[in-house]
Amino acid sequence: MKRLAFAIPLAAALLSLSGAELSDYEKYIEQYSPTAVSEMRRTGVPASITLAQGLIESGAGRSRMATVANNHFGIKCHNDWRGRRYYQDDDAKNECFRHYKNASESFKDHSDFLRYRDRYRFLFDLKPTDYKGWARGLKKAGYATDPKYADKLIATIEKYDLTRFDTNRPKDLSSPDTEPEPIAVPPSPSRIESEDNVEFDSEEFSVGLSRKLFKTNGAVYITGAEGDTYGSLARANDLFTSEILKFNDLDSDGAVPAGAKVYLQPKKQKAAKGLDKYIVEANGESLHDISQRFGVKLAALVKINGLQKSSTLGEGDTVLLR
Repeated sequence: MKRLAFAIPLAAALLSLSGAELSDYEKYIEQYSPTAVSEMRRTGVPASITLAQGLIESGAGRSRMATVANNHFGIKCHNDWRGRRYYQDDDAKNECFRHYKNASESFKDHSDFLRYRDRYRFLFDLKPTDYKGWARGLKKAGYATDPKYADKLIATIEKYDLTRFDTNRPKDLSSPDTEPEPIAVPPSPSRIESEDNVEFDSEEFSVGLSRKLFKTNGAVYITGAEGDTYGSLARANDLFTSEILKFNDLDSDGAVPAGAKVYLQPKKQKAAKGLDKYIVEANGESLHDISQRFGVKLAALVKINGLQKSSTLGEGDTVLLR
């Protein structure tokens, strides 16, 4: 007989808890499960994972950070945060954490934090009902320093039967053979980006037999090789040097780094659908790097984000792509 994830009453799974704790945990799940499900539909983060992380990290909403700053997941300010701030000792003394207007903002920020950071991208290639894979993957990616973090997530999900929120309830709960369908989620960011970076054949560009043509976000590019300059690639493709520099948001000719994208057409005003933003993975990335990666004009990124071309980006900063 196939087991329904939600067939066992939640209260039966919580008998070991005290009355006060039971009330707090049940109340948190009841209050925030609709938000977690909504975020799962929007970003693909399993609702069970979101709820388990919220329960653990906010103490079921009772932590001072959650009650005062509406911050349920301990997300820190980072350089680009322009909202209110909340200070609390963490890895260092008096660290800055984001102060949200409401809990929903915290849940949304948490989902985006996972979906749009490279270190967590592989998680979205897992099945949305694979809560164990997600829990272990979060630990592997360095989400938490606690060596037992994955085990705590899994135990919390199973204890409170949170997987029921990752599925659509079947209409007939009495049928033992009725399996709930997983909630539909958007394609993973890595899938969208890989499908957006495609090799193709074209007679429109005379790049030679040794060169392959690719497209990112609909704009044609080739990759740099040793000895290339932007000027030499322009001449090989019947372009003016000024044109290829403009297509790649550069001011002057020079050597092309090996493997770098060199666009032979103008980039777009926004990224492909589903790649709404990018959260900087490490200090040193520039707006130009991000522009080249996603095939978005540098001027468009500057305008969308209210930044300068030379803006310094730090780990954790958010760059809107659409």
